[in-house]
Order: sequence, then structure tokens, then C-alpha cells
Amino acid sequence: MIYLANILGRTGFLNRNVDYHLLRGAMVIIFAWFGYDKWFDAEIEGLLPIITHGPLIFWTIPVLGIHGTAILLGTSEWTFGTLLLLGFWNKKLGMVGALGSTATFIATLTVFPFVPDAWLGGAGGFPAMTINTAFLLKDLVLLAVSLYLLRQDAVRVIEAHSAK
Repeated sequence: MIYLANILGRTGFLNRNVDYHLLRGAMVIIFAWFGYDKWFDAEIEGLLPIITHGPLIFWTIPVLGIHGTAILLGTSEWTFGTLLLLGFWNKKLGMVGALGSTATFIATLTVFPFVPDAWLGGAGGFPAMTINTAFLLKDLVLLAVSLYLLRQDAVRVIEAHSAK
């Protein structure tokens, strides 16, 4: 294993900021792609069972309609993705993007207990997930990444401020 670790070290993979940059880049791509999908009513229609049962987002369909919800979610995701992208150069903007990202994934994870048809009855129910539940479970990792980026950016902002 030390041989493998040394090879990884020579590639630059073990440099201090590689994980930070990889995770930030991945989140930018995720928000760009998910945000793009939200501009189409068909995406929101597919998410209706999840959106309408979310304690923090249920109101969007009755208030904004399907098209308005698509615009709200798409704009939010592109905004947070853009702020995360700008965070490569400006850690304060990165913090704002990470806060928005954190809020996004907290909101989607609050839906988890309320998802219709969440558990496979044929497999005994909980914890056997259906696709509806599995779709949301990825947001746990995305929330962890958001919190990691928020922490990293906050530390860098404090360090830059202290250096003045």
C-alpha cells in the first residue's frame, strides 16, 4: 500500500486542495445539469410526488404552478451553481453558493419521510427503497459536500481577513 500511496503522491492527487477543487467542480456540474432540467415542465411533472409532499417545498405548485416551480427551481440551481463556480476565485461568493446548496439539500431531504410509495412492499417495506426514495438519498452526500465547501470557504475567508 505504501507503494500505491507514493505513486498517488507523485501524481499530485494528494495535494492539499485536490478534494476541495474536485468537489466544488462536481457541484457546479450537478447544479448546471439539474438546473437545466428544471426549465422543462416534464421534469417538474416527474417530481410532483416529491415536491407536493415536501414540508418546505409543497407550496410551490399551488402558488407558482408547474411552470413557475420549474423557473424557480431552475433559477435557484443555476444561481447556486454559478456562485459555487465563482467560489474558485472568490471565497465569499463560494460561501453564499455553499449556503444555498446546503439549504437546497436540507429542503429535499425533509421530503424523505413523506415520499409516497417510498418502500418496497414486496421486499418487506422499510428499509428496502423504491426509486423515489433512492432518488432522494443521493442528496445526503450532496448535503455533506455542501457543508464541506461551506466550511472550507469560511476558513479561507477568515484566514484572508486575519492576514490583513
